[in-house]
Amino acid sequence: MTTRALLTAAFFATTALSGCDLPRGAAISSEVLREQNAENPSFEVIPVSRANVAQLAQWPATGRAPVTRWIDATRGPSSPLIRTGDSLDITLWDSEENSLLTPPQQQTVQMPRVTVSSNGTVFLPYAGEVVIRGLTPERAREALQSAMEQISPSAQVQVSHTAGRQNAADLVSGVRNPGSFPLADRNTTILSLIAQGGGISADLANPVVRLIREGKTYQISAEKLFADASRNTLLRGGDKVLVEADRRRFTALGATGTEQLVAFAQERLTAIEALSLIGGLQDSRANPKGVLVLREYPSKALRSDGSGPLMEDVVFSFDLTRADGLFAARNFYINPDDTFLATESPVTSARTILGLLGTTLGVANTLSQ
Repeated sequence: MTTRALLTAAFFATTALSGCDLPRGAAISSEVLREQNAENPSFEVIPVSRANVAQLAQWPATGRAPVTRWIDATRGPSSPLIRTGDSLDITLWDSEENSLLTPPQQQTVQMPRVTVSSNGTVFLPYAGEVVIRGLTPERAREALQSAMEQISPSAQVQVSHTAGRQNAADLVSGVRNPGSFPLADRNTTILSLIAQGGGISADLANPVVRLIREGKTYQISAEKLFADASRNTLLRGGDKVLVEADRRRFTALGATGTEQLVAFAQERLTAIEALSLIGGLQDSRANPKGVLVLREYPSKALRSDGSGPLMEDVVFSFDLTRADGLFAARNFYINPDDTFLATESPVTSARTILGLLGTTLGVANTLSQ
């Protein structure tokens, strides 16, 4: 076979290859964005720059929005309040020789583990039911003392209080030693409860703390809770506290260091931080001019005044070859359920074609020999 025939065969082979869909790991930017020039595009394309990144940050939130409400810290009384289910260890003292309360030759009677009933009372011999629910242990002792004085004026009462289920908080998960912990007083904080449970498990990524109280759920990141003393809320009996890893995710696709669902590593994540989290761009494949973030907005978020998107599906594009694009990416926040797409460089396809051309020439040359 002549050299001219070899070149002709190589040309037609290359032409055929260039007309085919070559195997690639990601889309080219122009393929994703070509519809933006259509008469009726189905999505909106927003090139992100320093000029508009602050405005975009004010757009409505999307994705799995976390519970953001929280109860700030206050100062409570140092003594607990007695509730149903609590128990009292009661000691009755009476020095009278013919006391109705104490046996002969004794001056005390022990009444251990007396449980506060559903109607808020405890029973004392001869005195009957005494209401103590809602009182502090000291006020309860005074109420019991007053009731006993009607039977024996010289009687004295000593009380020791133990919290029950309604005066305890449950530490459910995310710590070394979960369990139910009695509240020593009305000044017990959520950080104190977590400390009693052995602290937050080290294997939780970006942990969040949830407080369930009276059918309502409150949430805060552990990072914020630890950093701000005003967030260290007081606990109430019946509270339930859960610590778990942040459930928010975004998807990484294309010519990045990883292709998978990626957990948020911190409370707020910028595009640059997300790129670092997924291993950056692949040097041999990625197009730094075509880094895209795909986001879906609910119809109620649409705006015509610039305070929100014009369409439900929006593609935010970044040119990371320019300082303006880099600074914009540093201030653009990723939302839960976003798709972070690094498109493939057109040079990759050209390299593939050239490589296949070389292979074709090599095969043709081998055949000619």
